[in-house]
Amino acid sequence: MPESVEPSRTVVVLMAGGKGERLGPLTRDRAKPAVPFGGIYRIIDFALSNCLNSGLTRLLVLVQYKSRSLNQHVRDGWGPYFNSSRGEFVEPIPPQQRLGDQWYQGTADAVYQNLFAVREERPDAVLVLAGDHIYKMDYRRMLRHHAETGADMTVGAVEVPVKEASGFGVLEVDAANALTGFQEKSKTPKPIPDNPELCLASMGIYAFRPEALYELLEDDSRNPASAHDFGKDILPKLIGKGKAFAFRFVDENKKQSKYWRDVGTIDSYFSANMDLISVSPQLNLYDPSWPTYTARRTDPPPKFVFSQTEPGGRLGVALDSLVSPGCVVSGGKVLRSILSPCVRINSYSSVEDSILFENVNVGRRAKIRRAIVDKDVDIPEGMEIGYDLETDRKRFAVSEDGVVVISKRTS
Repeated sequence: MPESVEPSRTVVVLMAGGKGERLGPLTRDRAKPAVPFGGIYRIIDFALSNCLNSGLTRLLVLVQYKSRSLNQHVRDGWGPYFNSSRGEFVEPIPPQQRLGDQWYQGTADAVYQNLFAVREERPDAVLVLAGDHIYKMDYRRMLRHHAETGADMTVGAVEVPVKEASGFGVLEVDAANALTGFQEKSKTPKPIPDNPELCLASMGIYAFRPEALYELLEDDSRNPASAHDFGKDILPKLIGKGKAFAFRFVDENKKQSKYWRDVGTIDSYFSANMDLISVSPQLNLYDPSWPTYTARRTDPPPKFVFSQTEPGGRLGVALDSLVSPGCVVSGGKVLRSILSPCVRINSYSSVEDSILFENVNVGRRAKIRRAIVDKDVDIPEGMEIGYDLETDRKRFAVSEDGVVVISKRTS
């Protein structure tokens, strides 16, 4: 392992094949990393943007379930950011059953089945990322730490309060951040040595010395009792041997508290989106020093029409909201909501505390409150959503916190 790792000599393996079952019905027709976020983005855009901002330009994107829209987004939307003449690429790789007749059995098995693509690049380091988290991180910091410690494996870790750590894989470390243990969603998670109120939760980010990765995955593939998972099976093999370290997350978000979100449920997804419309969001999308990229579009500017302020008049307005390009607010009212591209809000309608995906059409006098409406849905004239949850449950999915979800199949 060299004393430092050049980003250009690093291969990124981005895991983007999860089912995202807890995000249903938003993942009925798309992979979790392809779910829209913040109006114009997809969830995977945050990991991809981190790579681009970190100078990492050799990316293998492992896809699996319902991957058509994700493949299209990565291939067509992200391809222009990479210069193939300089050896840069972002390549979606579907399961190919090169090493047997089964699909991916776990995160480690997914990488193992694609080691041929990694080996071809002869990297100095391999960075394995999850494609379904929202955060800003300069991976160069982690790669530098990885090289300086001479580790076989370095795990990205975020500090979380002990009382919230039972839902995570918790890393146990010594004073030098060498891994001494691992707890998978323990009810009594162990705190870090320098702060008894905090634990180190695994972020699902791993940096490897390539030869160590190859050997670990090949050994794991021969173990019939293995779940073939990085956290459950690969990590324990290195614990206590001085070859695995934790790297504590350094946030590029430039906020007082560190921002890292696993938007794995409807309610956590809804909450993370609603944060974006607050006066001072926890996630800063307006920082030019660490931009969040996405597929480039050619939609026209958003448009707001009708200003008939007299009683009963039409007023096209959006307040405390994110309104994407291509949207037309035509005589309707939008409050504390996120409109994805090409949404149309028709006269006398009302949308409050909601997320509307691309091409949603809200009919005249319709009322929507605390809802997520999927792509291409046409809300009929006069329909009310989110005002009577018992009625809504008969027609749509409703989360534990009362968020109504209207999928594409319901339209």
